[in-house]
Amino acid sequence: MQFKPHCRLCQSIPHLQFRFKSSDRGKVADRFSWLLAEEKNTGVVDGLKKAYRTKLLPLEKHYSFHDFHSPPLDDTDFDSLPQVLVIGQYSTGKSSMIKYLLRTDYPGIRVGPEPTTDRFIIVSHGDGHHVVPGHALVMDSTKPFAPLSKFGSSFLNRLQLSSCPSPVLSGISLIDTPGILSGEKQRQDRGYDFSEVVEWFAERVDVILLMFDAHKLDISDEFRSSIEAMKGHEDKIRIVLNKADMVDHQELMRVYGALMWSLGKVFNTPEVARVYIGSFWDETLRYDINQKLFDAEEQDLFQDLHSLTRNSTLRKLNDLIKRARLVKVHALIIADVKSQMPMFIGKEQKKKELIEKLDETYTRIQKEYSVPAGDFPEIARMRKILESSDFNNFPQLNEPMLGAVDDMMRLDITELMKKIPQEQYMQDKINTKSSSVEELS
Repeated sequence: MQFKPHCRLCQSIPHLQFRFKSSDRGKVADRFSWLLAEEKNTGVVDGLKKAYRTKLLPLEKHYSFHDFHSPPLDDTDFDSLPQVLVIGQYSTGKSSMIKYLLRTDYPGIRVGPEPTTDRFIIVSHGDGHHVVPGHALVMDSTKPFAPLSKFGSSFLNRLQLSSCPSPVLSGISLIDTPGILSGEKQRQDRGYDFSEVVEWFAERVDVILLMFDAHKLDISDEFRSSIEAMKGHEDKIRIVLNKADMVDHQELMRVYGALMWSLGKVFNTPEVARVYIGSFWDETLRYDINQKLFDAEEQDLFQDLHSLTRNSTLRKLNDLIKRARLVKVHALIIADVKSQMPMFIGKEQKKKELIEKLDETYTRIQKEYSVPAGDFPEIARMRKILESSDFNNFPQLNEPMLGAVDDMMRLDITELMKKIPQEQYMQDKINTKSSSVEELS
């Protein structure tokens, strides 16, 4: 059967156009590894490192940004391969899908209908099948996971890095997660804040795959809180409706509609993330009437993941811009609060008043400095952290430091953006030189 690329994007990529038989389960995944190549050109990345260290990091330290939001970045954050976070309720096929992508098992994989994966497993490339426990992983200065130590021993006991020699991992890293619980099980204490861990990963990964089972579309409270922890990173989210071969085409239409209805209640956005429909494992399809749809969706998903290597530098630049905007508005909030504090008497009362009227502070800064409302941190979280902060230690407004960040955004970032097309062109040349994909007859 001849597969016809169903969108212009697929038509424009010659090495994605190939033939396959409907019975050839997994052949698309077998060819996926040829489409991944580690990014070799670091000119833009080096520029990002320099801009961050010399202009943005000093402002972060001056206004204690790391105590309020996220820890400082280091070279490993800029040099790391694209990462994909796979998350969903238990028994939605997360581990099976990773195995399907890699075409091999990885250390720590457990598959079953019950909650089997009880830890965060970072799957990366290696010469063999090896495991690095969580406590040792956060001490490795060559990996970007040191900040995870803040979640404590209970979490680190459930964290590991698994390496295997799959060619796919030369271009991306995959993160398997514990199955999100539902019903009475979700009331059990994990020993760490699951949503906070998800938020940490969501801030750093390139793509988040939210997995749903065609027979299990309910969104538990823990799953809802995990999705809410991804706020601000909706552009990274992709929805995967897995095990779709377990229903016929008529039921699949109803399942898809029910999924979109459920997602509409969780995502407070007018549009919903891209949904990929399929059955991502090597088993024979139960209902193969949707074979053509599944093959097209699978190819679309793999193309999406393949594009991560090409767009990795652009994503890092984009994330640095987002971070710079948050750092700037954070500095303005802290400086504004400091300017309204009395010198001697009534400090505690004034502190309570300022926290209570933090929304007025937001509005004032928004008007005075022309800051978009979307740049401000969540007000409830900001209030909570301010309550435990010592306002006496807050610095006054430092205009030269803010000016340096403005210069970084206006000059440095602009120059680096001009280099992005050149890097992407070089990356395309690397991919073009890769082995051409065979025609499957």
